Amino acid sequence: MPNMGSYLKAYPMKSLREFPGWTEKLANAMTADDDEDSSVPRTLTDNTFVYLQENYVVTDGIFLDENIIFDSVTPEWIEFCKNTLFLEVPEYAEA
Repeated sequence: MPNMGSYLKAYPMKSLREFPGWTEKLANAMTADDDEDSSVPRTLTDNTFVYLQENYVVTDGIFLDENIIFDSVTPEWIEFCKNTLFLEVPEYAEA
């Protein structure tokens, strides 16, 4: 069963791709609903919204442990999230 976190925030891919250390696991994207082959991941454009989770992992969906697009959580990434994306994880959601 998928794990739902306590907090997440949606961002367009364009904003996340500004991070110098950004890498993408495109094979983990959700599948394209309108594609006949449901095993094909959808295309993540600059305007596609994805979710920055409370643990600073980025997912293509609301669950913490599914469709993980980015999980290279470093101090630099956390700083980028706080200072550039203005992410403020509420105290109740901090691990």
